[in-house]
Amino acid sequence: MLNVAFVCLGNICRSPMAELIFRQLAEERGLSLSFNIDSFATSEYEVGSGIYPPAKRTLENHGIRGTHIAKQISLRDVINNDYIIVMDSENLLSLLRLTGGKFGEKIFKLRSFTSRPHDVADPWYSRNFEKAYEDIYEGCECFMQYLLKEHKEAFDYDKRH
Repeated sequence: MLNVAFVCLGNICRSPMAELIFRQLAEERGLSLSFNIDSFATSEYEVGSGIYPPAKRTLENHGIRGTHIAKQISLRDVINNDYIIVMDSENLLSLLRLTGGKFGEKIFKLRSFTSRPHDVADPWYSRNFEKAYEDIYEGCECFMQYLLKEHKEAFDYDKRH
């Protein structure tokens, strides 16, 4: 089982969108039991809050449902996850500060798996939740393809059992 954590600033828009999108991609491939998928904030601003309503509506418009309560990432969370996927450079720097520069081999920007790497703009500020969804969906799909190649034998085993 791979432990995957998605991270953004407040854990109410981008990272829960990524968590729910990636969970659906795993389900569609029959790999739900192959992953433990979660999401976190780098800040404590929104701890305890649910998914921001416009983000939730955008997901629902694309047939994705789910719930999430915002929580802040800890060093233990970084240690216990195989992949930490951040939405932007600011989140990356926050995690590097949290970890003292350690664990860089497991921390990636989501869009780094695509052919067009860039930060996922925060829709809290841009108000463009559809664009965030598109960027996150493409990033999650490309990340899934990366994992399917990198961990092919494990996923083949999971499908057989």
